[in-house]
Amino acid sequence: MPTYAIGDLQGCHAALEKLLEHIEFDARKDKLWLVGDLINRGTGSAAILRWAMGLGDALVTVLGNHDLHTLAVAEGFVPLHRSDTIQDVLQAPDREELLHWLRQQPLAYREDDYFLVHAGLLPQWTPEQALALAGEVETVLRGENYRDFLEHMYGNEPRRWHDDLRGMNRLRLITNAMSRLRFCSSDGTIDFSHKGPLGSQPAELMPWFEVPGRASQDVTILFGHWSALGLMRRPNLVALDSGCLWSGELSALRLDDRRVFQVSCAGLPGSKRWK
Repeated sequence: MPTYAIGDLQGCHAALEKLLEHIEFDARKDKLWLVGDLINRGTGSAAILRWAMGLGDALVTVLGNHDLHTLAVAEGFVPLHRSDTIQDVLQAPDREELLHWLRQQPLAYREDDYFLVHAGLLPQWTPEQALALAGEVETVLRGENYRDFLEHMYGNEPRRWHDDLRGMNRLRLITNAMSRLRFCSSDGTIDFSHKGPLGSQPAELMPWFEVPGRASQDVTILFGHWSALGLMRRPNLVALDSGCLWSGELSALRLDDRRVFQVSCAGLPGSKRWK
């Protein structure tokens, strides 16, 4: 009964089908973990959501920034970006069912020594604290006042965590960290300007996972969001966004033995030329 963690799909349904065939996925006995950004930018967002819904307990996914963006667009709080390709979701006959399912998904997930999150964790957060903080956002997203959250979700402030943060500032920072984080300063202040490969950032910034004394080092964090990293494997860290959307690869990590499976996305529907 193997479990596979798969990188950012971003609406690339054809690539997903190719990878599932490659790993010989069987929903009756296998499990899939997705690192978020199931949808947007590719051409098969609605198809991916329907597929994910149909897997039931065989699937665990966390929310990525594109998934959250889709929810905000659907409620009319932000306009479609020029590069958005979520019209098939917004115009779907089962639109409300798809969006409702998306809102029920977690922001973070932990099982044994694996921690699944879309972008990363602030260096101050232990895995236990991060899971509890994710739960605060999940409760709001699943509740009757979810529209209030989506209306005020966007924004880059605050950038640094304090335990006494309250209200929307607290929820926004939790959401930004787990769905948008790449670089930060040594005190955990988030930078939203840089998203290139390691070494491209100013000297005062570092990738979130290299901050000295990071409090989440006792679990293996599985994340995506950062295609410039490519597939990166370290003892307690695996980056799984290998640029499928940009004609790179779609990657799966089998958790049981940490074997990696990849398929090329070049030439498939939804894949684009590299940025």
